[in-house]
Amino acid sequence: MTAALLAAESGNRNFVELDVHWWHWAVLLTIIVILLLVDLLVVHREAHEVHTKEAAIESAVWIGCGLSFSLVIWWWFGGAATGEYMSGYLIEKSLSIDNVFVWALIMGYFMVPQKYQHRVLFWGIFGALVMRAIFIFAGIAIIERFDWVLYVFGAFLLYTAGKLVFTDNDHVDPGESKFLKVVNRVVRTTNELDGQKLFTRKNGIRFATPLFSVLILVEATDVLFAVDSVPAVLAVSHEQFLVFASNAFAILGLRALYFLLADMHGRFAYLQEGLAIILAFVGVKMLIHNWYHIPTWLSLTVIVIVLTASIGFSLKADRNTAEDDLAHEAFVPHSDDDVRQPPMMD
Repeated sequence: MTAALLAAESGNRNFVELDVHWWHWAVLLTIIVILLLVDLLVVHREAHEVHTKEAAIESAVWIGCGLSFSLVIWWWFGGAATGEYMSGYLIEKSLSIDNVFVWALIMGYFMVPQKYQHRVLFWGIFGALVMRAIFIFAGIAIIERFDWVLYVFGAFLLYTAGKLVFTDNDHVDPGESKFLKVVNRVVRTTNELDGQKLFTRKNGIRFATPLFSVLILVEATDVLFAVDSVPAVLAVSHEQFLVFASNAFAILGLRALYFLLADMHGRFAYLQEGLAIILAFVGVKMLIHNWYHIPTWLSLTVIVIVLTASIGFSLKADRNTAEDDLAHEAFVPHSDDDVRQPPMMD
């Protein structure tokens, strides 16, 4: 491979600069399109309920695809670029877990049958890829022209970290979305499903089904999450190709992750705190970039440790809660015969 990596760092930015050719983008986009087509036309050709085992296998495959592409990055551009790609991938993947739980709230609110949820999320992911590309290219262009924007992004990430700690997403009401109310005024909508179709016809008139409303909300929530995650990824890389690739592979696996984790929100008690620490870390990294550049390897290490610790503490807390519940059930009498008698004294 030609030396695509220009190892020299640019000024005080301390990020890799890549000589990305058109065919690099062609290969990346071709891989993404092939993966989407295989998922839609082969794996999920027929609408069906995705059970835990299937979701776990698909999640492992998608994660494997994301990690495997890091080898391609290493082959094309070298180790420094690979570090930035992996940092961006882990940040986007970890922040997306909260998005999954919000999707679960939306699906539950509209009572979408499980077998139709994958098709809605497929189009949601497709739209997310397009919007992320717009966010990324616009964000990097702004940073290139106005370096002070990094301080704005950094401060915003610190604010978002605080919101994660003090805000409870469990009480979000999808039906109160003002954006959705505007859409329903503009688009004729029926309350009846027609399989997994987004639009249907009644008496020759075209109506949007409830799945269309769900898709609109899924896209809207992704925009909101992108406002947090894209600046966070820009804290570890300013190279458009790396930022988009890491976002794309992290997002592609969200559907499988949704079916695996949607009903497990209660088991991740410390996840929001972990995500808040990651956001605060990258926010600080942005704020101090002009005086000190935190190396990519250190960023990657911090992200892995925090994410692993938050999941580990969450699972331990969930296990302890389950044991306490079992102990409580064993102690509480269910009938007069179950009442424990005090020990007899000799």
